[in-house]
Amino acid sequence: MNKIEKKMVEILERGKISHGVVSVKAEFEAEGTRTDELLRLVDVSRSAGLPLTLKIGGCEAIRDLLEAKQIGVRFIVAPMIETPYALSKYIKAVEMVYSPEEREDTDFLFNMETITAYNHREELIQTAKGKLSGIVFGRVDFSGSMGLGRDGIETSAITDKVVEVAKLTKSNNLDLVMGGAISSDALENVKIVESEFLTRFETRKVVFKGSAVAAETIQDGLLNAVHFELLWLMNKRDYYASITKEDQSRIEMLEARWKVLGKEVF
Repeated sequence: MNKIEKKMVEILERGKISHGVVSVKAEFEAEGTRTDELLRLVDVSRSAGLPLTLKIGGCEAIRDLLEAKQIGVRFIVAPMIETPYALSKYIKAVEMVYSPEEREDTDFLFNMETITAYNHREELIQTAKGKLSGIVFGRVDFSGSMGLGRDGIETSAITDKVVEVAKLTKSNNLDLVMGGAISSDALENVKIVESEFLTRFETRKVVFKGSAVAAETIQDGLLNAVHFELLWLMNKRDYYASITKEDQSRIEMLEARWKVLGKEVF
């Protein structure tokens, strides 16, 4: 583990103790996390005593589920579930990859992140009930699906709908996770949802327990989450930069030999 990764562990440990951090997050979907990156993140999160949340590539991403199972991911999220049929495909994929015993140790959730999904909310919740653990409400895409863009994320048009989903998840014994541009600007709306029902809320890389929003230290917690993400990106940059450089001297030597023969490389 390098210096940056050790600092990342330190940030997570502080977050777990002082700010209600309960998981670290990665995405095969929008973030495009590669396997080697994921393994480094697993090492960092486990060193801090935290489980991993992974958003897979789709409702029927079997390979992603297999990889998540091999690594031991705790929370798995399927994106862009808009209809009961798509949700049923996800449930079947989960049951294909995970045995009933294995499913006891993993929470499976799906993203509600479009107005289409919201309009099917009651059917989706009934389909998920007894099969999945809960819903992640993705506010960025949800706002986009309503034509509001990022400027609309913190409006009542979005928050009121999150609250409606919170009521449904609570009454049906499902978890609700709130995501999408969670920063200090979002705290008042997170509190509104949490007053109804909220299991967790998440930034791009860090997941907090729902009750953490009311803590006096939550601003520091969100700042630490930004710091963690920044270090993660720096570590990722340095990792790939080292790969691009590792064969440079060999390339230069072979190019010189090739030119001695009067040959063109291309």
